[in-house]
Amino acid sequence: MRINQHIIRFGRLALGAMCLLFMLVPASAAPPSPGPRHAIAMHGEPLYPEGFTHFGYANPEAPKGGAIVYGATGSFDSLNPFIVRGTSAIGLREHVFESLLARGYDEPFTLYGLLAETVEVPEDRSWVAFTLNPAARFSDGVPVSVDDVIYSLEMLRDKGRPNYKTYYSKVERIERIGKRGVKFHFIPDGDREIPLILGLMPIIPKHVYEKRDFSRAGFETPIGSGPYVVEKMRPGASITYKRDTTYWGEWLPVNVGQNNIDRITYEYFRDANASFEAFKSGIYQARPEDDPGRWNTSYDFPALREGKVRKETFESGMPSGMYALVFNTRRAPFTDIRVRQALIQLFNFEWVNRNLHYGSYVRTQSFFDNSELGSHGREASERERSLLAPFAGAVAPDIMARGWQAPKGDPSGQDRANRARATALLKDAGYEVRRGIMTQKETGRPLAFEILVATPGEERLALTYSRMVKRIGVNAIVRNVDPSQYQERRNNYDFDTIFNSWFSSLSPGNEQSFYWGSEAADQPGTRNYMGAKEPAIDAMIDAMLVARTREEFVAVVRAMDRVLLSGAYMIPLYHQPEQWVALWKKVKTPETRSLYGYRSSTWWIDQD
Repeated sequence: MRINQHIIRFGRLALGAMCLLFMLVPASAAPPSPGPRHAIAMHGEPLYPEGFTHFGYANPEAPKGGAIVYGATGSFDSLNPFIVRGTSAIGLREHVFESLLARGYDEPFTLYGLLAETVEVPEDRSWVAFTLNPAARFSDGVPVSVDDVIYSLEMLRDKGRPNYKTYYSKVERIERIGKRGVKFHFIPDGDREIPLILGLMPIIPKHVYEKRDFSRAGFETPIGSGPYVVEKMRPGASITYKRDTTYWGEWLPVNVGQNNIDRITYEYFRDANASFEAFKSGIYQARPEDDPGRWNTSYDFPALREGKVRKETFESGMPSGMYALVFNTRRAPFTDIRVRQALIQLFNFEWVNRNLHYGSYVRTQSFFDNSELGSHGREASERERSLLAPFAGAVAPDIMARGWQAPKGDPSGQDRANRARATALLKDAGYEVRRGIMTQKETGRPLAFEILVATPGEERLALTYSRMVKRIGVNAIVRNVDPSQYQERRNNYDFDTIFNSWFSSLSPGNEQSFYWGSEAADQPGTRNYMGAKEPAIDAMIDAMLVARTREEFVAVVRAMDRVLLSGAYMIPLYHQPEQWVALWKKVKTPETRSLYGYRSSTWWIDQD
């Protein structure tokens, strides 16, 4: 069933991409809708009603002014954040380019008016219509027009990152409605998220970018409609954004209490250690921390003892996401699931957490841990079982019964039971130990692979894991490369294994195709780093996009979670139980937190 559906869907996408029509269609041909609204929610109703004044996690009394510097590691060679080529500078999408709608961070997935003052969809979501705000302007003063919206879709679909093509090729035709209205009609695949995806489409000015080569990475000054403009930059070293005092949307409800700081700079450092030393000396003022060793032992420098720096923790209602050591199943030996399962057994989390991380982490056992979407510790519901019924064998029986259970490690480091299970799995896969080396019996080749890393933290963890697998004769070679080479190899899947993180929200959707969909496996630049091509995953993504109730949606996501975990595509590692941030005294944050934890866009600077 899923394979036929997949073929039909692919054909529709191709047809839609080739036959996108810019034409008027009779209003009577479109299904009716409740009318234009101020917001759209993926499921249910928006939290904030029409006429709301600001988001609850923003302080409307926050003063404007001041400057802040953030730290970044690595480098950048582009000011174009929309293409695969090059590494773009941090902050462009957030500060310079806006979308038609803005996300509210107090709820799973709801969008409110930004460049578009209203949004309209019918009950079946076969189309979406936006009416542009007449005040909307680009930073050069030119009004945002329907032409800009259409041009943005064309450029991003045809020359942007692969996920843009996947999303925007679902637009079958476009209808202009007066001077400020635009309606997107979709191919009939039932995707209920696509109207929201269009709402989040970044809008770029046609009159600027039609004179540029959009597919080229470079340092041409970006022009957008957002609250900031690029003031200056040093290629690969720093970029500074200046608040646009003539910004058209400052008093929109979605912006009140946000974008308070006059100048935002990102300074790049060669590695995390250099970055931390810079933070201690005040070169930059806000540091999200992800190293528990550093968080627990290194924040005792003079500025902190003198009260100039403070440590804050933020609770988040979001799923944990997935940080993992990823197997590239396009390559041997990872084409064999038994090899992957054996290597999963050999990661001793309990020892790593105690000896490297001060016991600060929690083992990740689901792609959606800490939320209702995760399958860990839950028996599959009848609805999940019916969704998975056409795909016999796609979910392991134990994962169907209670979700994935991580191997229980030994804090002492002995871990004999897991090594015995790994050895048995490899024996079943045709391996045996010869003179201390795990060897494939048929070819005589040793079991060896490379772990590609780009940071000291990754290197330390990779070396630790390399010693763990060495105990049964497996050779894991750790190779540290510069960030540019790492990004290039990752984009082209030129690796055996890498560490990677996937963010998870309470409303996963179309991005899941970009993460794990079969079509993404062979497209450079996607996040399907493991090369998964599993019909059951594709089917669950399709079902996720057409789910009409939250109950149905949760069942589908849990089912997909079980399929992903059954595929043994990666070693799930660990996550922080809360967000850790260190701030210099002048940086102030609202008392009320968002569902997503801290939002730096709501911070302000104490200038006293």
